[in-house]
Amino acid sequence: METPENNFSKLGLTLPPAPKPLGVYKPCLIDGKYLYLSGHGTVQADGTLILGRIGEDMDQEHGKLAARQVGLAMLATIKANLGSLDRVKRVIKVLGMVNCISTFEKHPYIINGCSELFAQVWGEENGIGVRSAVGMGSLPGNIPVEVEAMFELHEEA
Repeated sequence: METPENNFSKLGLTLPPAPKPLGVYKPCLIDGKYLYLSGHGTVQADGTLILGRIGEDMDQEHGKLAARQVGLAMLATIKANLGSLDRVKRVIKVLGMVNCISTFEKHPYIINGCSELFAQVWGEENGIGVRSAVGMGSLPGNIPVEVEAMFELHEEA
């Protein structure tokens, strides 16, 4: 059966540890049938961060991989707090922020790294929501990508 957990397993990817808040906020919040995730960064399996600015320290292909890593960190937060990716019904909204030089204009391409991961996990119908992808002059700790998102949860039986 196709479930988000099964779909993720087929990808052969590893989840990093769920990131801990680096400020005064909650990593996730459930309000009724909606799950809100705070901005996540590029946490890797060993707990370190991918660092750098797109167009200066890394190219767009590495930026796209960094965005996928952010998506993996978000999946780790979902699993740590909800127990299973199967609790999520669909992606509602994604806001992707790209740390890049002022002349870089392919922000949507970078954020596709995260969006494509979500589409692989929840399927194209439920894994693709509305989205904004914007460039930033800097991001915390010089991470190349930060993403926040909102999801709809399945009704609990």
